Amino acid sequence: MANRKALPLEFLKPVIELEYQIQQLSKISDDYQLSVENELSLFSSKLYDLKKNIFQSLTSLQRLHLVRQADRPTTLDYIPSILDEWIELHGDRGGADDLALVGGIGRLNGQTVIFVGHQRGKDTKDNVIRNFGMASPGGYRKALRLMRHANCFKFPILTFIDTPGAWAGIEAERLGQGEAIAVNLREMFSFDVPIICTILGEGGSGGALGIGIGDIILMLEYAVYTVATPEACAAILWKDSKQSLEAAEALKITAPDLKILGIIDTIVKEPIGGSQSNPFQTSVELKKHLVAELNRLKKLSGTERKELRYQKFRKMGTFYEG
Repeated sequence: MANRKALPLEFLKPVIELEYQIQQLSKISDDYQLSVENELSLFSSKLYDLKKNIFQSLTSLQRLHLVRQADRPTTLDYIPSILDEWIELHGDRGGADDLALVGGIGRLNGQTVIFVGHQRGKDTKDNVIRNFGMASPGGYRKALRLMRHANCFKFPILTFIDTPGAWAGIEAERLGQGEAIAVNLREMFSFDVPIICTILGEGGSGGALGIGIGDIILMLEYAVYTVATPEACAAILWKDSKQSLEAAEALKITAPDLKILGIIDTIVKEPIGGSQSNPFQTSVELKKHLVAELNRLKKLSGTERKELRYQKFRKMGTFYEG
């Protein structure tokens, strides 16, 4: 994965300071050939405990800021570790090839699969090219082309969600953004093949839902999934984006909250520090879940999967008045 510079978050400053002290102590030890192994071991233990305590008590808004970090792994960071071999496919066959939404074909433990996912940039220049992971109508039509191909040839579909939302520009509206997402929703409900969706980072609004209809919804431990960003919600409800902390808590955007609500099925554990601290370990954990769920789904018929998929989403939002 390419190195990307991430701006330090306020809640991570104690961790950064302690890491710096450990580095300085280690450097002094090397320069003067001093034996400070016991001290380094003690500091490392304190660092682990500090990280653990911080990440166990993250607020919803802090999780959102964490997954927006530039060093958070993206779809194309995970694919090489998850798939045995793969190739990216391009174009919606209508004249567009949106780089904010990538897709292709590969093998997962010998099983041919089609993958599609949002792709953020790795730096400012790359983010401009990839439109900060905000897909255009052409991106959703490219995803649909690949998913139809999967359904035709009986290949399971893996989707990876990581976007603040669909591109909301005038040009996107002119090209039929709403229609493109709506068609994807309809078609994904109709596919016979297994569909597994994974929320990698920020899953925002209809942009996330455009590739988010599946038999199983996985979600990384610190990822967020929301109908609108807390900033937008606060601006709409209270005319004040500074109330985003309150909005984030009310929206129930975290993996534990969404698991309780039945929106997602499984929380995929991340290393302490988030997936950016150890992308390979996160990939191994995610691959384990994908293989297990795919093996389970393959035992069902296409009709059974479609019915369960329909019932899964039909029950979302159900409530009972006292």
